[in-house]
Amino acid sequence: MRQLCKRVLASFFFREALLYCLSRAMVGRHSVDALNVNKIVQIRDLLAEKFPGIRIAADPAPVREAPIWETGLATFDRVLPGGLERGAVTELCAMENVWGSALVLRQIIRQAAATHQWMSLVDGADSFDPNSFDNATLEHLLWLRCSKAEQAIKAADIILRDGNLPIVVMDLAMNTAREWRRIPSSTWYRFQRLVEDGGAAFLAITPAPMASSARHRIFLRGLMPVDAFELTEEQLLARLVLENAEAQRELFQPSARRA
Repeated sequence: MRQLCKRVLASFFFREALLYCLSRAMVGRHSVDALNVNKIVQIRDLLAEKFPGIRIAADPAPVREAPIWETGLATFDRVLPGGLERGAVTELCAMENVWGSALVLRQIIRQAAATHQWMSLVDGADSFDPNSFDNATLEHLLWLRCSKAEQAIKAADIILRDGNLPIVVMDLAMNTAREWRRIPSSTWYRFQRLVEDGGAAFLAITPAPMASSARHRIFLRGLMPVDAFELTEEQLLARLVLENAEAQRELFQPSARRA
């Protein structure tokens, strides 16, 4: 980060110094304020020709669309910008008495294998059951079994720093409130910097909103269907209810919405 700041400052001062020298050369003893519009345009055109890699301050910054990894779960991708955004933290809140986080996780694991993507699952409470997957699917999965949230945070930090796995999921849904309340907010900002550098799609499954650096936050809603054990996994996925953070705020602030 420090080296990047130095390069940015060097580029800025170099550009400003060059602009000043050229303007002085073109107007002689006259001040820069006396430059007319045509001469300013000529200077900028000359800079753009001689230094095509330098962006003039007046030019708009190029818009870069973040790459998206589609999970294959339409309900999930619909409340996100098409899927999990690479280089960003996404939080899935599975609050008390709601269902569906395990279904979402299974779908992501299957989609990673189907698209030949390596994936890491940081299991915060050692609650993942691999018996429902075939060997071909599990070959694309790195399963890190943890017993506490503190261990999961350390494991996720190591994986994100490594930067070789394009999809990382940290599941804290089954960890106790006493554990996840000890996670400092700075941890999530550190994760954000790591995923920006490594380009991974990072999903945190949490029992309450806690990822302060999350670019996208979505919520699972509703109770498990009464006939859940009689339904197939596809039918259960179709019944999932997911909402983004904006919809959740409107749900709990009806008076503000009416105003």
